[in-house]
Amino acid sequence: MDVRRHLGGAVAAVAVTLEEAARRRLEQLVASAKAQVREVLRARIVLAAADGLANAEIAREQDLAVNTVRKWRGRFAKHGAQGLKDAKRSGRPKIYDDRVRVAIVAAATSAPPHPQATWTHRAIAERVADTVFAAVSPSQVGRILAGLDLKPHKVRGWLTRRNTSEFWQQAEHICHLYRTPPSGAVLLSIDEKTAIAARSRKHPGRPAAPGRPARQEFEYLRHGTASLAAALDVRTGEVLTEVIARNNAVTFTAFLDRIDALISQDSEIHVVLDNGSSHTAKHTKAWFKAHPRWTAHFTPPHASWLNQIELVFSALTRSVLRHGDFTSRDDLIDKLDSYIINRNETARPFRWTYDGTPLKEAA
Repeated sequence: MDVRRHLGGAVAAVAVTLEEAARRRLEQLVASAKAQVREVLRARIVLAAADGLANAEIAREQDLAVNTVRKWRGRFAKHGAQGLKDAKRSGRPKIYDDRVRVAIVAAATSAPPHPQATWTHRAIAERVADTVFAAVSPSQVGRILAGLDLKPHKVRGWLTRRNTSEFWQQAEHICHLYRTPPSGAVLLSIDEKTAIAARSRKHPGRPAAPGRPARQEFEYLRHGTASLAAALDVRTGEVLTEVIARNNAVTFTAFLDRIDALISQDSEIHVVLDNGSSHTAKHTKAWFKAHPRWTAHFTPPHASWLNQIELVFSALTRSVLRHGDFTSRDDLIDKLDSYIINRNETARPFRWTYDGTPLKEAA
């Protein structure tokens, strides 16, 4: 690319040459429906200049001032594609000095005043006024925090595990069971879904229409609750359920007795459980001891999501419960049973790909 030349006292247009790759990028920019108008206009100027057109001719074709054409032609000749970007501007001078900004950050990253649990922009502004004696508005506090990507009003949950190495060992063990089930044995995943509410809406909903989602009445009537014990056969994907009156160890072992009677006595049974009280009670431990063909495998504490039956519960919630309308407790139970029966007709095992290694923390 050449720079501006002076010939005989007259200013000649800057010569622009384009390599094939650069021309292709500019042509793609001009053809793009998502590119900004000013970017497309600058690309057209450069392409026309590379084709040998004079500044005045480009200005006429693009309905621009000659100085505008000369500016972007020259900037491209000097800086290449980077020259077509807007130059950095100094902007409005800062009203608040660094002391105020530091005070805002210090407040936002400290404990809020008693008895508040989280900071508000107004509370931060008051704290800054008390520390550096600068009057700053709550809205300005919000702008400064936004510029620093600091959000004191947001809280992300965190769980401190008691034994990290043991946690991942248990998680890996459960995942290994799913990925390589014991040969010749039955592998089950069991849990309870409790306090499922039977609710009916006070008024009928409205179906979806083009451009409008379905509508559902906000107010509802309660008709009691139901609880469900469920066992998933990990190899086949089939599920066995039972409505339970109480969620305790006696009820849980009665459910295990029912399963035990259905499975051939020649088969070993491995079962994945979470650490719920009904699963870890003395009564349940005694039941497993009295039934040696059963082997219980417990998910790590606070990791019931490793129990595959939770996937069935999740699908049940989305399909039946979340937007369901139940006229009675019996209606709820009937729909729960119907869902499981229909699901078992086409049941397939879950494809478990997680291997139990630590997941990467989200940024």
